[in-house]
Amino acid sequence: MNRILALVVGVVIAAVIVRASTFVVDQRQFAIVFQLGQITRVITEPGLYFRLPLVQNVEYQDRRILTIDTPVADRVQTAEKKNLLIDSFVRWRINDPRAFRVSFPVGERAAEERISTLVRDALNYAVNRRTVNEITSRQREKAMEEIRVAVQEATKGLGVEIVDVRLKRIDFVPEISESVYRRMEAERKRVANEQRATGSAEGEKIRADADRQREVLLAEAYRDAQKIKGDGDAKASALYAQAFGQNPDFAQFYRSLDAYRASFRNRNDVMVIDQSSDFFKYMKGPSGGKPVPQR
Repeated sequence: MNRILALVVGVVIAAVIVRASTFVVDQRQFAIVFQLGQITRVITEPGLYFRLPLVQNVEYQDRRILTIDTPVADRVQTAEKKNLLIDSFVRWRINDPRAFRVSFPVGERAAEERISTLVRDALNYAVNRRTVNEITSRQREKAMEEIRVAVQEATKGLGVEIVDVRLKRIDFVPEISESVYRRMEAERKRVANEQRATGSAEGEKIRADADRQREVLLAEAYRDAQKIKGDGDAKASALYAQAFGQNPDFAQFYRSLDAYRASFRNRNDVMVIDQSSDFFKYMKGPSGGKPVPQR
């Protein structure tokens, strides 16, 4: 019985010693082994490792990419002396566990405060040299890269790497937003009026060209019609002349009948003319007053 109890006690003591002598490093972590307050080794690969119990202790660091998201927008002035409210965030990670532990003994919170301060300074410098239009659109990417490089240079030797800096939101401060919006509205109206004026001018030009083409087409059509009509009248006159030339007396009689028909079209028509006039000669007889030849 005593032997079994001793064996159990020995197993428990061995388990405690083994547990105190080993530690596990996760793939998401770095491990720093301290001995009497001094760094003896830095472990960057995951796995099972051993240490001297009661003499060595282990401290872990996060090796993943971390994010610093500013809770309050920074107030920054542009080259035009316009105040902007800029929200930004930073992605960073520990790339040298030993240097990071020496630089920031209290851990990640101190590193985040230092990086946030450096980002704020670099942001001010980048924005102060640019206009509102540049920082909001044309040179936004360039400004973010400048900030990242500046912060990375300032943290050299501190054991951190600045992966990325992003400007999430850029707004005008409330006291100038209204005036800026009014100026933008006026600018948009000016552009719209210019577009309308240009459109009206182009419309008038198109209408004038269409009217000119219409007049040209009508003139050409009238010219061609008159030409065709003149050719037709000439052919008709030639046919009439040819036909009437075969019997001049009949032609004269036929034309006189047309003249009578046109003159006495209405009952109220009145003509004052000598009855002996040649106009009425065919009313005296089909021969027009001439003697009819005997057959």
